[in-house]
Amino acid sequence: MIGGGMVLCPECDTDLDIVEDEVDEGEIVSCPECGTDFEVVTTNPLELNRVSEAEDDDEEEAGEDGD
Repeated sequence: MIGGGMVLCPECDTDLDIVEDEVDEGEIVSCPECGTDFEVVTTNPLELNRVSEAEDDDEEEAGEDGD
C-alpha cells in the first residue's frame, strides 16, 4: 500500500485500514469494531480526532439560545 499504513482506533485498537491518499481532511471515518466516529484532522501524517455528539449538540443549543 503506497501512502498508507496501519491506523489503530484510539478507542479499541482495531486496525481501521485507512489509506492516507483515500481520505480528505474533515472526512468522518468510523471504526467497524466499536462504531466510534473520527474526523480526519490531517492526512499526512494521518491524524484522527474523535467526534463527540455531545459537543455538536451543545454548539447547536448555544446558537439557538443566543438569538
